[in-house]
Amino acid sequence: MNRTQIQQLQSRISATPDGFWGPKSIAACQAHLRSLMPSPNPWPHTDEASLRAFYGRPGDEDQLTDLPVVDLGILYEGRPVRTLRCHKRVAASLGRVLTQLHLQGYSHIIEHFDGSFDNRPMRNGTIPSLHARGAAIDLNSDSNGNLQSWPASADMPVEVMEIFAMEGWTPAGAFWGRDAMHFQATS
Repeated sequence: MNRTQIQQLQSRISATPDGFWGPKSIAACQAHLRSLMPSPNPWPHTDEASLRAFYGRPGDEDQLTDLPVVDLGILYEGRPVRTLRCHKRVAASLGRVLTQLHLQGYSHIIEHFDGSFDNRPMRNGTIPSLHARGAAIDLNSDSNGNLQSWPASADMPVEVMEIFAMEGWTPAGAFWGRDAMHFQATS
């Protein structure tokens, strides 16, 4: 994002619109998104015990369901996606998020679906990814890639993060400062 876009983002999240994305803007953005999340948050914390108690063990395909998305214009590598595999406990919420993104004009984001269920560890690690539980989704990674700083170089709109936050999902870009393509159902 350029300076003007960062100032607009700062105004939206009630931060001083100085065009500098530092600790105060990060805190304001996280507070803004937390204010949109349901209370109590329906999703588990990220520690292994909480994840296992809520989602079960990573890679357990018995916990997955097929979420129909045929009418939303979601594409994977340019091909239409008819269903997404996700954990059955997140399916309704993820369906609402994707529908809102479609209805609110963010088709250009969901046209670039980059995955949901994938039984793998976190990148460069051994701990299971939330994708291994079917409780995460990646969107538009071409301009919001792994380790790409948000909002300095990644361009995921905060409005997309707000839609996820309203369902309690964690937008990685705002909370980790990177990986803006990644959203997970954790508190």
